[in-house]
Amino acid sequence: MMRRSNFGDEPFDFRSMFERMNRQFEEMNRQFARFSETPALESGDWNSLPAAMHQGWSGMQIDVAEYDDEIVVTADLPGFEREEIDLSIAGNALTIRAEGGVESDHESDHYVRRERRHRAVRRTISLPVEVIESEASASYTNGVLTVTLPRETVEGDDDSHHIDVE
Repeated sequence: MMRRSNFGDEPFDFRSMFERMNRQFEEMNRQFARFSETPALESGDWNSLPAAMHQGWSGMQIDVAEYDDEIVVTADLPGFEREEIDLSIAGNALTIRAEGGVESDHESDHYVRRERRHRAVRRTISLPVEVIESEASASYTNGVLTVTLPRETVEGDDDSHHIDVE
């Protein structure tokens, strides 16, 4: 179906317009597919969504390994100090938070510059089984956090437990 446009005698091509619209919708669908695969949405942690958006969806990379007697969670946290990392566990959910800042001063005869950077990441991981919260341990070496969680079913203990990072 062709119709005259308001811009002279050239016909308006609906087919071309709908093809362009379809391409735009396909691109939107690709963008939303990437959006839905973000760590913030996978974990159901909507509070960390703004931070994930700011970091370009990179966030914190996590590996979860399940062994016979323990669960081992490995997280990449480069640039943080051990004291800036906070871990907690409640039920079958492990929450990792890291927050820190860096300041640098540059001086010359006529110029002084001070730069500050603040970074915070947070991620909650659903664990595949119940763990013994009181026996959990964590270590942080060269920007890699390793959390070891012994497996066992614990009944009636829904309180959060803090894990010290060594």
